[in-house]
Amino acid sequence: MRRMIRGFCALLSLCMMALLGTVLYMEDSIPDRYLLVPGQELQFHTLLPVYARSTVGSHAPEVYSSAGNSYQLELTTLAGVKVKNVQINVVDRPMVVPGGEPFGIKMFTDGVMVVGLSDIPTDTGRLNPAKEAGITTGDIVLSVDGEKATGNRQVAQLIADSNGRAMTFRIRRGEEVLTVEVEPVRSQSDGQYHAGIWVRDSSAGIGTITWYDPASGLFTGLGHPVCDVDTGELMPLNRGEAVEVSVTGVSKGQSGTPGELKGCFLEQHILGLLTANTDTGIYGQLRGGSQVLDTAPVPVATKQEVHTGAATILTTLDGSTPKEYDVEIEQVDLSGDSATKNLVVRITDPELIEAAGGIVQGMSGSPILQDGMIVGSVTHVFVNDPLRGFGIFAENILMGAAASLYSTGDAA
Repeated sequence: MRRMIRGFCALLSLCMMALLGTVLYMEDSIPDRYLLVPGQELQFHTLLPVYARSTVGSHAPEVYSSAGNSYQLELTTLAGVKVKNVQINVVDRPMVVPGGEPFGIKMFTDGVMVVGLSDIPTDTGRLNPAKEAGITTGDIVLSVDGEKATGNRQVAQLIADSNGRAMTFRIRRGEEVLTVEVEPVRSQSDGQYHAGIWVRDSSAGIGTITWYDPASGLFTGLGHPVCDVDTGELMPLNRGEAVEVSVTGVSKGQSGTPGELKGCFLEQHILGLLTANTDTGIYGQLRGGSQVLDTAPVPVATKQEVHTGAATILTTLDGSTPKEYDVEIEQVDLSGDSATKNLVVRITDPELIEAAGGIVQGMSGSPILQDGMIVGSVTHVFVNDPLRGFGIFAENILMGAAASLYSTGDAA
């Protein structure tokens, strides 16, 4: 009897552990928030079924089907164990003009970014005043002695004119703003005063337009932020332009060596002004004169509508006219663990493989189309497998666009 009881307890413990593991897996894999368009059925992409009920009682049918409404659902397992609450927002189906055009990014930072620290040779040895004051790479210098930091040369000149007196640096580190005192020292090399920092105030590169919204004039591209090449930190945007680019060649990607689009900036053809550099891409206001305006709008998919299987991307390998190429969506991750790595995409189009070897730098932002909708954009290439790369959900880009419009609007 005791042996049976012990066996039963062991079996019960295993069942409880399995149930707990299942609940934890489902809690992690199910998003905290869903967008639904009117009439769309909510689906949960899990290995086991979950059951949903409203957390505030029954709703009238129009609550579920009218854009602008929101509600919460409590999800449970078949055994009645709570998994989590999810927020449901009902929205009208957005319609956007797909891109695929290359564009040049010219941006200047809000403040200057510290990209390196270097010791200064002095009469008393090698010193680094900035490091001693607590400044690190990735910090953004906002002002020096109350004067707004606007560029590399300006900051260097302010330090050179200090004659060694203590200077007040206001810096931003992540979400935190700090004030530190730096005492520049005279260098034996040039006789000038230095703080021991290397700073950067601008960035330039090539990306691909994802879409244009005719209703708001907003365009988006890249699908990931513009980051500093040395620190990997997001560069805070002060001002910038998107200019037309003509692709003149492609450096093919190989295992271990990412390829890249080669092109020239047509600086006389300004496509628009950049308004935000965010985790989900670059946003800006598009001007007239771009052929991206001539394409018919298509619907934007919610993330739960994206599935594995055949799809296409729009991208440009020559000149400035995009073409459509076949791809396969191999994986879809709804967990929300990453803002920009929600899909795994594999290039299958022979023409694209022959011309570029797969995904190359500069193709970031290329829209991914499936079932007649924009479902996302290309964001990263797998360095050791250029045929495959990550993509971001169109829904995530859309949420970033809404935040961009809000942040650049007038206060009321």
